[in-house]
Amino acid sequence: MKGPLNRRSFLRISALTGAFMGIPSLGLGGKTPDIEELLDRISATPSPSGQSVIGLTVPPIKQVRVGIIGLGMRGSGMTKLIDALCPDKAKIVAICDLQEKYTSRTLEALKKNNQNPAVYKGDPNAWKEMVKRDDIDLVFIFTHWDVHVEMAVESMRQGKHVAVEVPAAITLEEAWQMVNTAEETQRNCIMLENCCYGSEELWLLNMARQGVFGNLTYGEAAYIHDLRSLMLDHSYYNQWRIRHHVKHDANLYPTHGLGPVSQYMEIDRGDRFEYLVSMSSPSVSLAEYSKKMDYSNEFYNRNDFIHGDMNTSLIKTAKGRMIHLYHDVVTPRPYSRNNCLAGTGGYHEGYPSRLALDGKDSHRWLPDNEYKEMRAKYDHPIWTRLKAEIEKYGGHGGMDFVEIYRVIDNLNRGIQLDMDVYDAASWSVVYPLSEISVQLGSVPVKFPDFTRGRWKEPRKLQILLD
Repeated sequence: MKGPLNRRSFLRISALTGAFMGIPSLGLGGKTPDIEELLDRISATPSPSGQSVIGLTVPPIKQVRVGIIGLGMRGSGMTKLIDALCPDKAKIVAICDLQEKYTSRTLEALKKNNQNPAVYKGDPNAWKEMVKRDDIDLVFIFTHWDVHVEMAVESMRQGKHVAVEVPAAITLEEAWQMVNTAEETQRNCIMLENCCYGSEELWLLNMARQGVFGNLTYGEAAYIHDLRSLMLDHSYYNQWRIRHHVKHDANLYPTHGLGPVSQYMEIDRGDRFEYLVSMSSPSVSLAEYSKKMDYSNEFYNRNDFIHGDMNTSLIKTAKGRMIHLYHDVVTPRPYSRNNCLAGTGGYHEGYPSRLALDGKDSHRWLPDNEYKEMRAKYDHPIWTRLKAEIEKYGGHGGMDFVEIYRVIDNLNRGIQLDMDVYDAASWSVVYPLSEISVQLGSVPVKFPDFTRGRWKEPRKLQILLD
């Protein structure tokens, strides 16, 4: 690996400008760089410009005043869940979207619950005016990925807490900018990873913490979801999602599967991601599917998609554990997040959920009656406590409601949030790191330590404390 880059590798590096952003100035001075020098700079830890926000708490906010950016595909459903907590726990003060059809629809719906938020619309910079308001405590961001960090950073600088959709960041520069701003402002900035609040995921988290799986060794995480029709039609604003498949070959959407597995393994709470290796299959499915589009579609009969049909990455942790991470949104196969967890005491495999335990017949899954006993014994109590609300409001089987409830309720009570900015950065940065690994021939790429060494400190997730 040592030595100067050859021309082909150097061109690969050049093509990865966006992914490498965030490394301190390369300072090449016209010379051909050493590949190890470049890879080392990816994992370098800059000096802090603020104080750590690990365990951050703020005084209780009896009624959380909310501003919402993005009211379309994802934002419309999530806004309904926030509205469900009003007025007792929250109040929607302002809403914002570039498209007036979404602000009008949302305002009409909110008025039915006696809410009359200020409306910001039309101007691409309207959100900047909204976050300047002094009557907002928390900003929710439900926009497309490319503007997540810009909006989150400005909101924190205006004194607001932030909850941003997944992935929170898509470049190294963005990940560090998000972390540094949270530390400078002492504001919460969390990623809204709803899958961490699924009934199955919280059950596994409970079992892992109570030792059912013994010494954890490896896990599998995935986002396998056939999105061809959604990406190629106009479901997404300006078809933004498919554009990532034209420009990037990487694990574009890692956090739905990785978030829960990271929590099982106490990532950044006693263990950390150390490095990953990533590779992709050929890109075939989107080109074939694009032939089915109407000829007026920008992506009709295109063959310039570079994202492989399947991207798979192996992540090694500081404790030597392994996580196998998959991304496939173009193959005609059933939805799965895999959700596998292995240890000396047992093994779980999701989709469908199945459990095997040491001391039982190791060649068989637990029979239904024993599986149900384990579910009853280790289910997280929040799903029982919020059963009526979950059934009423739903959202991906209820996980969306539980997620929104926890963000608001934790701020109401003045306790730390269930996730923090370090989780957001560590989970999201798989996107650029996997791209670098793929383009450089599946070389190992080290993760930055966003906690600046504090990952070694064992600490419990708030969701397990109350």
